[in-house]
Amino acid sequence: MSIEFKECLKKQKIREFTRGRSLVEKELRTAEEDLKAGKKSMDDGNYKWSTIQFYYSMFHSARALLYAKNLREASHYCLIAAIKTLYVENNLLPVKLIEVLQTAKSLRESADYYDRWSRDGAEKLFKSAELFLEKTKEILKRG
Repeated sequence: MSIEFKECLKKQKIREFTRGRSLVEKELRTAEEDLKAGKKSMDDGNYKWSTIQFYYSMFHSARALLYAKNLREASHYCLIAAIKTLYVENNLLPVKLIEVLQTAKSLRESADYYDRWSRDGAEKLFKSAELFLEKTKEILKRG
């Protein structure tokens, strides 16, 4: 268990959530909707907004994984720490995908808070968000 995850538990930024499993499908639908909307935004040339939407697709995919464990996050940082501990450390999710989620978070923050974004960044996030959602669904099917 990572130090980051332990800290998140201690600070109650990750906590038990008994309704979690009942909300997994809703999170997957939201991830799919954000991915689809982001693709439309990207096709329309709105790379800033598509960057944000692709990150949120990945966020909701990650949240579905967390909900499957009946846990809930109170911060984006702790969501990533939890996924790293629960899925990457147990070889269920490739380390590359958690790195992509961290990159996506940084790109989203740059687009959202500093008005810095690029077409290239949006295009890379689209592929990453697709892969993250696909892998999330595979993991959840296995139980």
